Amino acid sequence: MKIFCIGRNYVAHAKELGNEVPEEPVIFMKPASAIWKPQTSFHYPAFTRELHYECELVLRVSRSGKNIAGEPAMNYCDAITAGLDFTARDVQNLLKAKGLPWEKAKAWDNSAVVGEWLPLADVGDLNDIRFSLYKNKEVVQQGHSSHMIHSFDKILSHISTYFSLEPGDMIFTGTPAGVGSVGAGDKLEGYIADKQLFSLEILQNPG
Repeated sequence: MKIFCIGRNYVAHAKELGNEVPEEPVIFMKPASAIWKPQTSFHYPAFTRELHYECELVLRVSRSGKNIAGEPAMNYCDAITAGLDFTARDVQNLLKAKGLPWEKAKAWDNSAVVGEWLPLADVGDLNDIRFSLYKNKEVVQQGHSSHMIHSFDKILSHISTYFSLEPGDMIFTGTPAGVGSVGAGDKLEGYIADKQLFSLEILQNPG
């Protein structure tokens, strides 16, 4: 199982971090060990002082594919959810300043939160999906699939040019504006429309 992530896929988010708006999807990856298991506690990582949430729509791949240019995403995916791409922002900024890869900031254990899956057949129009993130019961991020720079179809096509898609793979499709920091004691809840799909509390690192 592979976890593909798309960076800078909303104009406002790219601008809020001072990044250029990309002409093609920016791809990075997380290992399977990055998936947070809901039955376990989430502890604030000891290696960062600036942990940021990034709420995203996540697709689940259901069919193998390669070089699938021009085909609809729903031909290769069967479900969608809301998720979190946790980022150690201070670590990422140091790595970027040195021209180094981001894995230590993005791909650590538990850095990927995946909510309850919703069948695509129940979601309807993939270009009309609204999602949101609440921090301590206050909305901090709101997004809409129509605002993505690169659509689901283009994302799958671009990924499959370089990597084979396989059942069980996940695709984090980018975060809208509003990313911010979290600390011990904060509670995060992710929604598609009015349905809550994940909830977790940040705990103090015991170390």
